[in-house]
Amino acid sequence: MTLTDDDKKTVEKYALQNAVKYGQAPQIGAVMGRVMGECPHLRSKAKEVTPFIQEILTEVAKGNPDQWQARLEEIAPELIEELCAKKEPDKGLKELDIEEGQKVVMRFAPNPNGPPTLGSTRGIVVNSEYVKKYGGKFIIRFDDTDPQTKRPMLEAYDWYIDDCKWLGADPDEVVIASDRVPVYYDYAKKLIEMGHAYVCFCDGADFKKFKDAKEPCPHRDVSPEENLEHWEKMTAGEYEEKSAVLRIKTDIRHKDPALRDFGAFRIVKTPHPRPEVGDKYCVWPLLDFEGAIEDHELGMTHIIRGKDLMDSEKRQTYIYDYLGWEYPKTTHWGRVKMHEFGKFSTSALRKAIEDGEYSGWDDPRLPTLRALRRRGILPEAIRKFFIEMGVGETDISISMDTLYAENRKLVDPTANRYFFVWDPVEIEITGKEPCTATPPLHPTENRGNREIEAGPKLYICKEDADKLSAGSKIRLKDLYNVEITSLEPLQAAYLNDSIESVKKEKMRIVHWAPSNGIPVTVLSPDGEFHGTGEKQIANELDNMVQFERFGFCRIDSVNEEVIAYYTHK
Repeated sequence: MTLTDDDKKTVEKYALQNAVKYGQAPQIGAVMGRVMGECPHLRSKAKEVTPFIQEILTEVAKGNPDQWQARLEEIAPELIEELCAKKEPDKGLKELDIEEGQKVVMRFAPNPNGPPTLGSTRGIVVNSEYVKKYGGKFIIRFDDTDPQTKRPMLEAYDWYIDDCKWLGADPDEVVIASDRVPVYYDYAKKLIEMGHAYVCFCDGADFKKFKDAKEPCPHRDVSPEENLEHWEKMTAGEYEEKSAVLRIKTDIRHKDPALRDFGAFRIVKTPHPRPEVGDKYCVWPLLDFEGAIEDHELGMTHIIRGKDLMDSEKRQTYIYDYLGWEYPKTTHWGRVKMHEFGKFSTSALRKAIEDGEYSGWDDPRLPTLRALRRRGILPEAIRKFFIEMGVGETDISISMDTLYAENRKLVDPTANRYFFVWDPVEIEITGKEPCTATPPLHPTENRGNREIEAGPKLYICKEDADKLSAGSKIRLKDLYNVEITSLEPLQAAYLNDSIESVKKEKMRIVHWAPSNGIPVTVLSPDGEFHGTGEKQIANELDNMVQFERFGFCRIDSVNEEVIAYYTHK
């Protein structure tokens, strides 16, 4: 199947709009959504038409921002107006609703079942930035009350604190929920005594039938005294897992089934991984209950949470109303989808690591802060990236290129330049005595030069070698000009050192590495690159460098071989 002319125009206009909006090549995911919305006849044939749509996107990507803008104004000016209408006047964080004299208290509450990812980093950055702005208090609260399904990792507690400090988001207080179970028990008991909570012995499927029918289960109207007895037996370990649940009474006839008598505590007999907790408790609070209690106990004034958690807020409001508390002011934000990673969860990443799919939490292919730090993404770039993203309910689909652009501004002035030849091919030069090349360490900063010994044998990339033909002339960057005399083996004859002849004869410029260079392996999201680089790279341990024609990298280790982590172009 092929696209009609009208279909092609629809694809082009939405591709252009996406390109204009983000200032970069259009992303197929975002464009597909708009196209399928306007062309319902294509929905059942999405797989068939995707290659044709991608062809149009590839053609659009060849343009530049000015060309995209002009073409979009020509074929669909209404989409320019749509962009202007949606564009917020200011980047960054909007003002919080603050009462006079109020001290702002905000929190970030992760489940430590793995290290921070880009998804959780937004919460760290934005909450801490608001607290800095208003001179308030920033709390890290570990919601680690699920020792079974989302089992905490002992290392992750320290990873979170370390990453927060690295981001410039040092917490003023750290709270661990598994240390505070007695507090939750006290409130559970109080709610039972008030007649607002009860122990339910229904099988899950049976309770769902009652809930869906808007009918109370048989245990709902048991007296508080009898419920307290059941509660004591629950916490004493006398009931088996899944045999009893403590529920909060709500409106059993509420129009939203998710709000009808929700679970607050369940029985889990798997020991907690923290040795100081272990098997001390067998009844654990669910997040809606634990979070509600802690937000009050810790004095939260403002909460930022995903719009997908609006039901959680509605459930928690019942607890606040029963206990006579005022709910914190809440802001909701939409999801952020990174094109390069799609959907990901910490649990899924953990399983993939355990299965050997990734080398660890800092594998360069992963969206974890540990991976980004090792690759050389700076905390200042990450903070600016998320702060400028702001807080809004609209779901955001964005490319890592936006973060890379922020990072590039920071690392470009400081990163020394070096030659790295991946997938190397040896080339023998005749007619030239060994010499020393002295290219600059940086193209614009006055930082001196490096020295590279150039003997009769050098290395160039295979992709460059494959483009050569006998008689072709090339410039070995910052060295001299040669003419190819043989392809197998690859040989060349020295011509001259003239820069003028490079321009005059339109020679290709090829970078190279010395035969006595140092082995280099670059670990990147796209795989490993093996080759040879200048010896001086070994002096850049832990520093950011730019491998010319390859990209920015962070030098991770230096032994007999240099290991570098790819950052970005």
